[in-house]
Amino acid sequence: MGRSGELSDFQRGTVVGCHMCKKSLREIATLLNLPRSTVNNVIVQWKREGRTCPLPRCGRPHKLKEEHRQVLERMAQEQTFPSLQALAAEFRRASGANVSAATVSRELREMGLSRRSSSEGKAKERKKAQKVAEVSVEDKAELDGQDQMDVSHLDLRAGCIIRTMPLPGTDGLYLQHVDVGEAHPRTVVGECAAVNQLQNCMAVLLCNLKPTQVRGVASQAVVVCVRSPGSVEILAPPNGAVPGDRVTIHGFTGDPDKELDSAKVCEHIGSDLRTDGQCVATYKGVPLEVVGKGVCRAPTLSNCVVFLTNGGAA
Repeated sequence: MGRSGELSDFQRGTVVGCHMCKKSLREIATLLNLPRSTVNNVIVQWKREGRTCPLPRCGRPHKLKEEHRQVLERMAQEQTFPSLQALAAEFRRASGANVSAATVSRELREMGLSRRSSSEGKAKERKKAQKVAEVSVEDKAELDGQDQMDVSHLDLRAGCIIRTMPLPGTDGLYLQHVDVGEAHPRTVVGECAAVNQLQNCMAVLLCNLKPTQVRGVASQAVVVCVRSPGSVEILAPPNGAVPGDRVTIHGFTGDPDKELDSAKVCEHIGSDLRTDGQCVATYKGVPLEVVGKGVCRAPTLSNCVVFLTNGGAA
């Protein structure tokens, strides 16, 4: 047992009662399991002051009564305050308890509450939630962008096949040099439409797929082809088109991506590219065109799939 000030009124009365029954300090301490010094202090106080209860402390109380604790807890949970001092002032007004802000702070910590229940804390929580929401919006926008990839992401251009030759060490693949309006021709590896017989032939090329390596040769573009079960034809730009002319689709505007993955292109775009009954290449029914010069066509294949990958070049 600690100091005499920590004894209950009942314990103090029992000590005095035992003393009046002629019990010794040793006997009282043993009987009540108290230190002899504590028993002696109680008896001396009783003899000197005629009382066993300690005098009330001066100044503000260091602990709250249970009903005051309930008031403080309810205020901290249901209301917001700009500062701890404001909360303490409102608590003193509501409860009548004369306590300091430090006591209020300690009681809040013991309750498992803190200043974060104030407006400052809630503002920090809102800011944190806002950051999480912003990240979620960005992630969603990125996913939506992938789900909504359309033909405007493609860098389709009119180009000229300058030269074609078999690719050494392969069966049926050809190496082409194509002019797409840049300072130097690009190299293309593919197997499209008996290209070994084509020189100085205009074609439509996809220029922003990720380059692939075939037998040590970089394939830097794709010659767009139209395929049927028994035939393959190169998609041709309109008459008057020159290398580098952009091939676009009305209603699908925007700058093309710098680089695309062929698998994503096939997944999101490939199924919507077909020729119509007039052999005109379309995306979702809208013609591929060079603005001011005309539409892109296959020589003879109508209602067929338009391919954006070079077979065998992967």
